[in-house]
Amino acid sequence: MISVSTDKTKLNVPFIQNFLKDIYWAVGRTIDEVQTTIDNSVCFGIYLNDVQIGFARVITDYVVFGYVMDVFITEEHRGKGYSSILISAMMNEPILKNIKIWRLATSDAHFLYEKFGFKALAHPEKMMEK
Repeated sequence: MISVSTDKTKLNVPFIQNFLKDIYWAVGRTIDEVQTTIDNSVCFGIYLNDVQIGFARVITDYVVFGYVMDVFITEEHRGKGYSSILISAMMNEPILKNIKIWRLATSDAHFLYEKFGFKALAHPEKMMEK
């Protein structure tokens, strides 16, 4: 049985850190850093028979802006639609319903996010980063 939860006490932080430390967008992230990101985000764990198989988080002010980060499903569970279940749960989470602007960055999962209305920036020249 697949389930998605925002209950941070259910998150397997060592599991999350072990995955993130080797992935291109979070190489070297320590367990303390992972815990800090969890403490300061709306988090989503996805579970198969109560075992965590993925994760996602949103940084937000709950009204104007939400930034999706650290989305993953473990390799052995990919290709089964679980990432779509995870993103759907995130986009339908009641505490995030008022967000007007959603953003994310991806190098390889455009097809996933496009199903939920994400598209390339209309004016990327206005965006800056440091």
